[in-house]
Amino acid sequence: MAFDGITVANLTADLKEVLTGGGISRIIQPERDELMLVIKSNRQTYYLLLSANASLPLLYLTDEKKEAPMSAPNFCMLLRKHLQGGQILDITQPSLERIVIFHILHRDELGDLAEKKLIIELMGKYSNIIFTDASDVIIDSIKRIPSSVSSVREVLPGRPYFVPESMKKADPLEADAAIFDGIMRAESGDMVHALSAAFAGISVAAAEEFVYEAGCDARLSYSALGDPEKEALTKVFLTHMDAIRQNAFSPNMVVSSDEPKEFGSFRYAMYAHPPYREVRFPSASEMILAYYGQKERATRIRQKSQDLRHVVTTALDRTNKKFAIQEKQLLSTEKRDKYRIYGEMLNTYGYGAKEGDKELICTNYYTDEEISVPLDPTISVQENAQKYFLRYNKLKRTAEAVTQQIEETKNDREQLMACLAAIELAENETDLSDIRRELADFGFIQRKGPVKKGAKREAKSAPYLYRSSDGFLIYVGKNNYQNDELTFKTAGANDWWFHVKGAPGSHVIIKCEGRELPDRAFEEAGALAAYYSSKRKSPKVEIDYTMRKHLKKTNGGKPGFVIYHTNYSLMAAPDISGLKRLS
Repeated sequence: MAFDGITVANLTADLKEVLTGGGISRIIQPERDELMLVIKSNRQTYYLLLSANASLPLLYLTDEKKEAPMSAPNFCMLLRKHLQGGQILDITQPSLERIVIFHILHRDELGDLAEKKLIIELMGKYSNIIFTDASDVIIDSIKRIPSSVSSVREVLPGRPYFVPESMKKADPLEADAAIFDGIMRAESGDMVHALSAAFAGISVAAAEEFVYEAGCDARLSYSALGDPEKEALTKVFLTHMDAIRQNAFSPNMVVSSDEPKEFGSFRYAMYAHPPYREVRFPSASEMILAYYGQKERATRIRQKSQDLRHVVTTALDRTNKKFAIQEKQLLSTEKRDKYRIYGEMLNTYGYGAKEGDKELICTNYYTDEEISVPLDPTISVQENAQKYFLRYNKLKRTAEAVTQQIEETKNDREQLMACLAAIELAENETDLSDIRRELADFGFIQRKGPVKKGAKREAKSAPYLYRSSDGFLIYVGKNNYQNDELTFKTAGANDWWFHVKGAPGSHVIIKCEGRELPDRAFEEAGALAAYYSSKRKSPKVEIDYTMRKHLKKTNGGKPGFVIYHTNYSLMAAPDISGLKRLS
């Protein structure tokens, strides 16, 4: 569901209840298009996230503290000057627009009380955070929009602020039965899109629910309905609008197979049947965090990992090309034994060759078959034999060298594929730093410079930690270095090790603590190994598992690479929704 006006109304009511009267103690700008306000209200501290990200604009209260950058951006410094220490007077939403306005009282440079407004517009690629004075004159914005970008509305210091598109859609909260009927009669097309197009803040998902509750055919236009159907749709619409005016919200999320399907601030009758399940939340922020929180983090980390992903894929392409060339070189040495046999045949039967002969016909004593050995008539038989032996030895040395190179290239390729899988699983900047460190250690990327003496070491990420249904601790490595440490330092000899078969993935360790593992623990560890692998999107994944004591690391082997000859296998679905993650 879109972050529509109904959800924003629910969110505005929640924020107004807990933040009105609160003081802004800190303002940080952790991302180019994101703010976090630390607000103290009613002896509690709240963390309010405002994101104008074009692909995922968000507004919600969270417990997650974000770090401020070393140097604060200009917009953040401006807000600190005018708003830090200020008091939130009110939080409003114009009609059902996807806009929230924070009315803030503070003291200006002369010490006089003055009101300012901090406005967040949650409108997809047009999202913005705008700072104005009490008269709606723009002081600045997190994204400046000149006339060259938008001819409809400039968002620049000194320009007047007004709600975009406010004249094009009707205010649903002002509608009665007659107004609703008149507006809908003027709309063409099916009712779902007509409702969404005619009224501000009504998403397609909300319109679908209204039509479903009214028992109407969503494919028909409003004009094609009979009077009973029109009355039913009007009643449903006005009932929902009345609930919004009374702040009677029911934040919930619809899930199917433990995957979020939809969310909203009212209950969905159209999903009140299997395979759908409703999850209710005490506030809109918690609903948004549950639905978008993980998606927002994944979007941010994917943006930050683009350069690293490009480096790894480029190195992987280069390694694959090198591997193909080496295989071709090795293939060209396969005829080396033929030259050795030629030389041996000449040493054995060369006495039968006459001066000027261009070949020697003899019996190959290895196969008892007739063989023709080509001769260079300008040199002796012994010199011909020596020439074949030299050619054989050269190809033999080449084959030995290329075979070793191929093994090294295969190891490089497997390491890079494991790094690429680790990038896909990364959840924060520290996870990416670990991967960069490994790539630099093995020469795939260049270090940014020598480490200064006494410099603070980069923090290392910790492995994931889960608790099985039967109380066993399960560790999951995030990258090759962690896999290596978990397997050869954390795990005991009789602990169990799990890994996806034939693909990059995390090492999964169950700490047995001297107890025998039940079948369910094996299944849950297998599910984790499947989920934290490059095959996580497959319905079923084959998992190898064995005791830690059966694993060995080759001398000079890459981190996270193990060999084993004793193992079991199981098929696991990459579904970990029933497992509790501790860290």
